[in-house]
Amino acid sequence: MSRILVTGASGFIGRAVVPALAAAGHDVRAAVRRAPAPFAPPVEMAIHGDLGEEVNWRPLMAGMDFVVHLAGIAHTAPGIPEARYDRINHRATAELAEAARAAGIERLVLVSTIRAQAGPASDRVLTEADAPLPTDPYGRSKLAAEIALARSGVPFTVLRPVLVYGPGAKGNLRALMRLCALPIPLPFGALANRRSLLSVQNLAAAILHVLAHDACRGETYVVADPQPLSLPEIATALRAGLGKPPGLIAVPGGLIRLGLAVLGRAHNWDQLNGQLIAAPNKLIASGWRPDPDTKAALAAIASESIGRASSGVPR
Repeated sequence: MSRILVTGASGFIGRAVVPALAAAGHDVRAAVRRAPAPFAPPVEMAIHGDLGEEVNWRPLMAGMDFVVHLAGIAHTAPGIPEARYDRINHRATAELAEAARAAGIERLVLVSTIRAQAGPASDRVLTEADAPLPTDPYGRSKLAAEIALARSGVPFTVLRPVLVYGPGAKGNLRALMRLCALPIPLPFGALANRRSLLSVQNLAAAILHVLAHDACRGETYVVADPQPLSLPEIATALRAGLGKPPGLIAVPGGLIRLGLAVLGRAHNWDQLNGQLIAAPNKLIASGWRPDPDTKAALAAIASESIGRASSGVPR
């Protein structure tokens, strides 16, 4: 088995990837920005510090075969200067890649984002054949990181996941789950747009897969659950996991958009009504076998959130 350094190990994705790698028999060094971190032996702990400053990567790579790079700013957020996105997502990755090449690392797997390829919505199905056209600082910084990695000379694989969901997910999915928990009808019944999602377990399986296959070296892969869902389907699955009926009513999209504008949430309309479908056919053709049942996975995390709440465990 291999020795693997995972950066950003205490983040949402890292908390699933590190145990998956360890369970597969790999020796894992979990590097985090600061202690403590949620892992016990045999996982080895390490500190990489703030990526906003220069990091000495070489000691972290001592004795390692592979690197899985998760650390960075993992979302689009107002108020973050583009220079900070560039420093943390691009420059730190470029420095990591140079150190990995010097250390003789067999391969560096970069978990990038679909936003390196497109904006928050797309009128066509996204594949790796599309020219990258990021539309915001987050996406541009991730694309720059991919380019720096490819130029570094270290063997690499790039993964571009869509929106990742799972236990403890934050952001838009967490907000939607809270909305689904309310004892009120939801006005999404008429919305037909579909979006690709990715379970954190399927992402962990994708990382394990590309690490195990030399044919994935030098490749870039879109990563998504096989079946995109509409917003009504997502809400129905979440409410099923919460033990609730769908409770959807068909309100015209124009009225929803107007209501959001009145509430000062006009920016949420594109998130609700935008379509983004990404096809993971290339990764599946390489042998990756994801769990195809996104609805059941969404219901399971909603059900788990009830258990965590009733036990007093923070969500």
